[in-house]
Amino acid sequence: MVGDGADILSDVVSSQVDIHSRYGGIVPEVASRQHLITALPVLESAMSEAKASWQDIDAIAVTIGPGLAGSLLVGVNVAKAVALAHGLPLIGVNHLEGHIYANWLSQDKPIFPCLCLIVSGGHSDLVLMRGHGEFEKLGRTRDDAAGEAFDKAARILGLGYPGGPAIEQAARGREASFPLPRAWLKGSHDFSFSGLKTALLHLVRDNDFSDSSKIAEAAASFQQAVVEVLVTKTIQAAQKLKVEQILLSGGVAANKALREDFICNSPVPVLIPPPSLCTDNAAMIAACGYHHYRLGKIDGYDIDVIPSLSIG
Repeated sequence: MVGDGADILSDVVSSQVDIHSRYGGIVPEVASRQHLITALPVLESAMSEAKASWQDIDAIAVTIGPGLAGSLLVGVNVAKAVALAHGLPLIGVNHLEGHIYANWLSQDKPIFPCLCLIVSGGHSDLVLMRGHGEFEKLGRTRDDAAGEAFDKAARILGLGYPGGPAIEQAARGREASFPLPRAWLKGSHDFSFSGLKTALLHLVRDNDFSDSSKIAEAAASFQQAVVEVLVTKTIQAAQKLKVEQILLSGGVAANKALREDFICNSPVPVLIPPPSLCTDNAAMIAACGYHHYRLGKIDGYDIDVIPSLSIG
């Protein structure tokens, strides 16, 4: 629950990481079933934590996409039922916009125009934001997203799931000693990590990686390659566009190496939400929904999910 689009009154998270780690990745049917089991208890806990009644609520915001259709359907139908039962406006939110609005939950507020880097399991997007609700997508991943690349790299190195935290932990304090490639895609704001992932696969197949220190060095090398491309291309775009700030968002934005590289190297001011607000959370959707509400963007109770929803 969020007040005025900036104050977190409650933010209850029910994680499925332990469940999906058994399978080495997200199983859609399991994810939607767990959403169904936990949706109402999480909602009740959030209301209790905020010490709020339904008379205190102005609107209900819910993610309509992008994402797994089954999980989205559970969330949207629960939101419809609650909004209808209490006569509240319903607001459908783009999950990617929600990640950007996590920056409004930090102490320092963004200044327009800003360049947003959204890095998650399914997305690596560069988006120009000129004002609330005004998005222009400048770049995207042409193959694997950064988070997806981390997951695949962790699988190659035998580090487990989720890959981002596993790579980060293995790489901590290690030298990036392996010369892995960078895809710069000059002349565009796009990203590509498929070639980097393939290079890591060949490195592991062609060498003896029974020594855990080599695995750690490979993890550090992979992480450095991803971070270097994300930071360099984002800063170049920000300087070219003469934006006021760079906003980081998405699960990969919790990566400490990425955060430190931006802070140390960017001449453009950078805002980064705390790690807990980089990964998926309800507070960022509520913050985004608040600004939709202010702009009069209210949806009907017949709203549907859009699993492949884009931004801009």
